[in-house]
This record gives sequence, structure tokens and C-alpha cells, in this order.
Amino acid sequence: MTDSTPPKVLRPKMLRLGVNIDHVATVRNARGGAHPDPVEAARLAAACGADGITAHLREDRRHIRDADLARLRADVSAPLNMEMAATDEMVGIALSLRPHACCIVPERRAEVTTEGGLDVAGQVAALEPRVRALGEAGIRVSMFIDPDPAQIAASAAIGAAVVELHTGAYAEGRAGELDRLRAAAIAADAAGLEVHAGHGLTYDNVGPIAALPQIVELNIGHFLIGQAIFDGLPAVIARMRQEMERGRQGLCP
Repeated sequence: MTDSTPPKVLRPKMLRLGVNIDHVATVRNARGGAHPDPVEAARLAAACGADGITAHLREDRRHIRDADLARLRADVSAPLNMEMAATDEMVGIALSLRPHACCIVPERRAEVTTEGGLDVAGQVAALEPRVRALGEAGIRVSMFIDPDPAQIAASAAIGAAVVELHTGAYAEGRAGELDRLRAAAIAADAAGLEVHAGHGLTYDNVGPIAALPQIVELNIGHFLIGQAIFDGLPAVIARMRQEMERGRQGLCP
């Protein structure tokens, strides 16, 4: 007897946009004053359609500072995603602040920006207790990883709720990266992890990533803040959401 049951079709989930406001603080810090205010940028982003706000508190405090995070938590209604290295200092700050989520990223003092995904598989013993402490405090923990099966499996094993797939190599045009991201999104979803993505995404390249139905959130910062210099943050967020929706509907080239 032939099974006539039609194949199951995966319906795309709602796609959220998280806006990273780090580089508003970079511009502020260049003069050492209070303007432009990253918290005001976060309020504006939330009012204009951002589903969440991302801010990376780095060890050297090169852009976002502790006081910025405290104000973001207190004064901005959108969920706060705190990017951080897996250090005792940062875990302590997160446990005190209680953001909606923490995304654990690799961090090197000399790097200009995050250069790749976290080696979760090689740091299980160090990461697992920190992930557990954050989770027990009610904080959703995400691991920022390359689209690699071993990193996905390790993230699930240490109790992370989310993986954020590093899209930097894809954004640079490296051959085969979209296929790697597609396979990783499927594997992470099958492992019970919520799937996010980000790094280097622009109007021109976001569509194929938005089209991956397992991905439910894109975190974008540098391009949005840079383009806002020319077009204003409300217009830039509206355009990015439009490009994301086109990709989700399969309308991208």
C-alpha cells in the first residue's frame, strides 16, 4: 500500500528584528560627552518597529558602558539582549541586571568586531555552569556560533535556549555559506534550540537569511546605525523590515 500522506510543509515562524545600538555609543565616546545617547536610540528603535534591543558590554567598555545597560533595562520597554563574554564579571553583571536575554560571544581585546563564532564544543566545562546560572535566573541564554554541527550539539548539551548563527562569512560572499547556514538552522531547530542569526547583514543580503524558516530573529547593528546617518533610524528600520518580509515570503532574488 502506498502512503498518500502529503509531505509536511514547515510554515515560517514570525521573524523578529533586534537592533544593536553599540555604535551609537561608539560615536558618543569619540567626543567623551553624552551625545548621541544610545538609550535614546534604543527608545526610538523600539518605537519604530524593533522587536528588541541588543547591546554588547565589552571588557574594555569601548562602546556600551555599565550605566548604559542599567538605563536600557530601566527605561526601554523592548526586551534587552545583552551580548557578553563568558567571564565571571559579565555573568555577575547579567545576574544583577536581569536582561531578557544574554548572548555569549567570543571576545578578543584586539579585534575591531566579533570575528567568528564561539567555540562552545571546546569550552563546555567553562560554559556550562555559567549558562546554568543565567538560566536559573530566568535569563534566556544564546550562544553565538558558526554554522557548525558540533557547536550546535554542544550548545544544546550545555542547556542554552538559543543559538545565534554567525552570518559574517555569508555576508563576505564566501561560497557555500548559505547552504551551511540552512543546514545549521535545520539542525538547531531539530535539537530544540531557538534559531537567531546576525553579523554583516544589509538590505542587499538579508533576504536569503530571512527566507530560512527556522530562523526567528535577526540581530543587526552596524549597517542600520551607519545607514541611519543618511536616512534616519525610523526609515532604516522600516526598510530593513520590508526586506526581511520580502525574504520571508520568498520574494528576494
